Amino acid sequence: MHIEPGIVDATKIGLSYATAAGAATYAAKETFADLKKTNIASYALRALVATVGVFLFFEVLPHFPVGVSEVHFILGSTLFLILGSAPAAFGLAAGLLIQGAFFAPFDLPMYFINLTTLLVPLFALQALASRIIAPGTAYIDLKYSQALALSTAYQGGVVAWVAFWAFYGQGFGGETVTSVLSFGGAYMLVILIEPIADLAVLAGAKAMRGLNGSALVTPRLYNNA
Repeated sequence: MHIEPGIVDATKIGLSYATAAGAATYAAKETFADLKKTNIASYALRALVATVGVFLFFEVLPHFPVGVSEVHFILGSTLFLILGSAPAAFGLAAGLLIQGAFFAPFDLPMYFINLTTLLVPLFALQALASRIIAPGTAYIDLKYSQALALSTAYQGGVVAWVAFWAFYGQGFGGETVTSVLSFGGAYMLVILIEPIADLAVLAGAKAMRGLNGSALVTPRLYNNA
């Protein structure tokens, strides 16, 4: 989902500062809400786990350039279900920054574009989860259809934002349209795989009920609150 440098030039990149600021403001709101339910130590631990996970997703899992961007297995819905929205948001932001600063400094000018692309779909996923998951359902009891819906929402949001930045930066020329369609098509692989990863992780969590009440996971993983 990394927008390649030059897709959005310096004269247009200012929009990304505004979109990223909006996403960061919402992430701050979610952080305060998380802290009311848990504590600073739990939040910090989950944020650290998310950061390490995101870094590994970017650098270790297979990734390849397609069209206007790169295809990554980000596992955003997995982070959300296990750690909660606020730690997941922190991890996405920090992991992306670490990856850029130490391994891909040429991507840093696109940081706020890529940050928006990662965070806004996460919060859309959160909104969807509140609608399709009954209040009395712990995340470990999700069905495949629910995991698929959450994954599709997140990855579809990523594709939509990549398309937006590409068209915003390059216009609607034939080459850009083809590149966006190629990227979107390649991302279908992620949409197919991520729900399986979600359910595998949730099954592992279900078998490890000793984590219930642990600072390592979001309380909603095992409980209906």
